Amino acid sequence: MRPTVQVGAQSTGGMFEPNGDWTDKSRKNIDSALARIQTKLGNRVVVAPEAFGEDARLTEEYAALFAAVSRSVINYQFFKGNRLPTKKRDNKANIFDWSLGSGVSSLPGAKDADYALFIYNKDAYGSTGRKLLQAVALLGPGIAVKSGEHAGYAGLVDLKSGDILWLNADGAMGGDVRTAEGAEKRVSQLLEEFPGSSIPKSVSTVAPEDAAK
Repeated sequence: MRPTVQVGAQSTGGMFEPNGDWTDKSRKNIDSALARIQTKLGNRVVVAPEAFGEDARLTEEYAALFAAVSRSVINYQFFKGNRLPTKKRDNKANIFDWSLGSGVSSLPGAKDADYALFIYNKDAYGSTGRKLLQAVALLGPGIAVKSGEHAGYAGLVDLKSGDILWLNADGAMGGDVRTAEGAEKRVSQLLEEFPGSSIPKSVSTVAPEDAAK
């Protein structure tokens, strides 16, 4: 699937303010990095066709659904104490039970592939006002202000069932995607330990098989 890329600033109050120029540049950088790194994935990669009309709406809906499910996995699967009752595992099964639903088979290009690789990337760079607020907050006890947010999710989805077979999700990814070097780092982090690939693990991220540890 074509990556979902959102890049902008974090206002003084913490709101996300989209930046069109940053987003366009970052999307091109990420696409270029993917083209270079895909040779290490160990699979034949088919780029999904550009979607229009109803197909575009469906694609956007599933991209948003993937991002929402990824956030839920981080909150309710990767950390034992937060696991939902229906997601807890017994000692006899090690099942990563998350899905986007069988409707993914209707996505543009789905008939030409077995699996879909979803990538979601969102960067909010701290504005001057946000950074000043962070500096002031450091002077006060018990007050914490974070400047900037950098989230990235990559998941492999079975196009017949919609089941998520592999997921790498991190709410604090590195690399400034506005530069070619930063995008290369981000994509490498997103796809590290991709099934069958030669991309090594370099940062602290969690795949489904690690979630039970």
